Amino acid sequence: MAKRTKKKTSKKVSKSAGARSSGKLGAVSFEELQAEMNRRAKVVGRLERKRERLHSELAEVESELASYGALSASGGIRRRPRNEMNLVDTLQSVLKNKTMSVTDAAQAARDAGYMTTAANFRTIVNQALIRETKVFKKVSRGQYTAK
Repeated sequence: MAKRTKKKTSKKVSKSAGARSSGKLGAVSFEELQAEMNRRAKVVGRLERKRERLHSELAEVESELASYGALSASGGIRRRPRNEMNLVDTLQSVLKNKTMSVTDAAQAARDAGYMTTAANFRTIVNQALIRETKVFKKVSRGQYTAK
């Protein structure tokens, strides 16, 4: 097969085309460069004003979220609460010298200050009670105590 070569053609850069279409900076006049810099400066100014407006809107939304207690101390949205003790330790302190059902243990953990956003927290408590056989003892069906 014969090798094809591209034929180079010289393109004349029109003032309206500017540097965007030609790709050759040397073919662009100073006036065109100045016009492009001015255009970009306007765009940057418009974007900076938009950013400031969005920052103020975000501050209003965060303020409203904070009033509902949905923000952490750092100001960010917190989806998963942080607890001082893990779930097993909390359940162990709640069940010490007591026998409770899974539902009662889940409620007692919440009453003791354990925070969760889980819709199925009772199931999570049940799994922890079953899994941690060194910490919890099954007294009867659905009834657990701490060892």
